[in-house]
Amino acid sequence: MQLQRDQPRFGVADVVREHGAAFLAAHGRWLTHAQVKALADIERCRTAALGGHVEVYACGHEVIAYNSCRNRSCPKCLRHKAREWVEKKERDLLPVPYFHVVFTLPHELTQVPVLARAALYEALFRASAATLREVGRRRLGGELGFLSVLHTWGQTLTHHPHVHCVVAGGALSEDRRSFHVSKARFLLPVSVLSLVFKAKMLDELRRLPLPGVEPAELALLIDDAARKKWVVYAKPPFGGPAQVLRYLARYTHKIAISDRRIVDVNEKTVFFTYKDYRHGNEAKVMRLHGNEWLRRFTTHVLPRGFVRLRGFGFLANAKKAEKLEGIRALLGAPAPAKPLVEHERPACTCPVCGCGALVERRALGPITRDTS
Repeated sequence: MQLQRDQPRFGVADVVREHGAAFLAAHGRWLTHAQVKALADIERCRTAALGGHVEVYACGHEVIAYNSCRNRSCPKCLRHKAREWVEKKERDLLPVPYFHVVFTLPHELTQVPVLARAALYEALFRASAATLREVGRRRLGGELGFLSVLHTWGQTLTHHPHVHCVVAGGALSEDRRSFHVSKARFLLPVSVLSLVFKAKMLDELRRLPLPGVEPAELALLIDDAARKKWVVYAKPPFGGPAQVLRYLARYTHKIAISDRRIVDVNEKTVFFTYKDYRHGNEAKVMRLHGNEWLRRFTTHVLPRGFVRLRGFGFLANAKKAEKLEGIRALLGAPAPAKPLVEHERPACTCPVCGCGALVERRALGPITRDTS
């Protein structure tokens, strides 16, 4: 199927509206409450079902805006959440190099049943964080600070759990009297990170029962994974704090697929774009039956309360402000005086003529379907 510039745009909500009822009838008994709720929220997001408000401008133009669902699996709600989160994290940036490290599990460990995945993700967070802390202490003589974000998907919505880490290039000594800044182009050797991560992750799995996985089955998975070579990937370092913020705004609140990748939706099939990494990141279009597409999509809806964005080391919440203040003092660096990225602000003038001032804002109650 060829992509056309003038081709209509679709979104995840369109897939849910077209195929959601059939999917729930066929697979609903195996879905979690979080997965069912995500589908329901996405379908109603920014529609009359959730209510909204009317903005009236002096020029006579009226704008109706419907409420968002605020579900973290909804692509329409992520931009607003990402902006708020980045505004908070701006105060944490330091005048040091920043690095991007990715910890990926081998294919054998991605095959665990749905019930075991939350435990697997927790183990992945612990093992990757312990690896960076241990190697950082050995190589840089102190405590690293980094943010970790869990992604569970591949380009075709398959289960591919991995953790992206944004690491500040420096280590705070144990007595907090010195801060060792790393080299601008090199943080830690990936060969060492790979070996340490493999050992720590396998140790986590040996100690941790995975729900739905029998001990004998888990032992076989661990043995298969232990025979493989594990690779920790280090991407090129960021250019500076502003580049880090742009990355965080775009990447930390990412979900399995964005609306812009949905090419077409019909009564049987969903068409979506993906990058073929085996063929030079070539952009291609994949087609899946609606039920299969939703099965893959709901695989990446995390359990309620699961935290997929976490800080570690001197960027962990405990004593973070105190440690960052001390590091800035050691570096002779002031706190950021103003935001490093521009943020959208709500307009108070007509979006059509640009002149009419906002004169009235009326609430709209939710409109429910009549099921009688």
